[in-house]
Amino acid sequence: MRACPLAGALVIGRAAPVFAQVVASADTNTVISITPPRTPIPPEESTRGITKFSFIAYGDTRGAFDGTQLQYEHSLVMSSMLRTIGARANTNDPVKFVVQSGDAVTNGRSANQLNVSYIPVIDRLTAGVNVPYFLAVGNHDVGTGTSLSDTARQRGLQNYLAANAKLIPPNGSPRRLDGYPTYAFGYGNTFVLIFDSIIASDTTQYEWMRKQLEGLDRRRYVNVVVVCHHPAFSSGPHGAATVEAQTATMRERYMPLFRAHHVRLLLTGHEHLFEHWVERYHDATGEHRLDELVSGGGGAPLYGYQGEPNTRGYLVANSASNVRLEHLVKPAIDPGANPYHYVVVHVDGSRIDLEVVGVYWGVGFQPYRSATVHIDP
Repeated sequence: MRACPLAGALVIGRAAPVFAQVVASADTNTVISITPPRTPIPPEESTRGITKFSFIAYGDTRGAFDGTQLQYEHSLVMSSMLRTIGARANTNDPVKFVVQSGDAVTNGRSANQLNVSYIPVIDRLTAGVNVPYFLAVGNHDVGTGTSLSDTARQRGLQNYLAANAKLIPPNGSPRRLDGYPTYAFGYGNTFVLIFDSIIASDTTQYEWMRKQLEGLDRRRYVNVVVVCHHPAFSSGPHGAATVEAQTATMRERYMPLFRAHHVRLLLTGHEHLFEHWVERYHDATGEHRLDELVSGGGGAPLYGYQGEPNTRGYLVANSASNVRLEHLVKPAIDPGANPYHYVVVHVDGSRIDLEVVGVYWGVGFQPYRSATVHIDP
């Protein structure tokens, strides 16, 4: 076990972020686009031989003063991420992209919240250090409406698409579901699928995802990673005894799909804390494991542990696959003991290691009693 050498590292020569307050004018209704990296994610075929690299996962960056000033806590997280990226840039384990599991701002229907508070922080990553960035939508981004025609959803989706227009695959791409914030990309031996869990019950999205998974060359893509906002299991205020509609759909519809295609990692947020579930199961090819991370420490108000979810019905419904669940990491009851953080996912062939990096007072955060944990396939 090794201590995390990066959480408190300093980079000489990089200007410190400025957190000056900005007084917002009336909402412009026009969202500016995040500046794309000079070098976008390469075409899939060009990275076929790459089997060792890292990427960063985090979520829930909304802040208390969205629309009037830069996201302070998110800026602290970003500063730490940039240090980590810089420290690994010239190693054999560089950070190649960042994924965010949703809730960029408090109200994604407000252009000012995105323009003033959020996009300048992301520009530090994409324009500043040339790293691609991929955002899933959360309920604060597009609202809670599950109908595609919901007015609030349409406005939030319009803003999401405007902000991310230069980052995600365009309509017409084989890796994009036209009109949806649902897309995928491959890098090296890893395939990443990002979808909208607010409309988890949408059949069009589900069928598109199923076809993406069925069409994969698994000799190349030995690792499949799924990113969305809603976890299947969690122990914060959105979980425990509460079962939201999206959570129920994730359990009933998506988890069997993910097991059928041997998804390795499910990266989610929604709960502003860190926890780790392991789902073990059996099929015709043997024993497998699906690791489910909840990482919502990107800057939103922190949550605490509320209790264990009732998993009995889920286990019974999936007994044919001999599904077992382990709550590998539980969050603390005190929200202040669940610090702002992000996760560095280290890929080395079929081996995946997770490194959780705490930020601010959480420097040194070690939920596994060490800096890293190995995921055994």
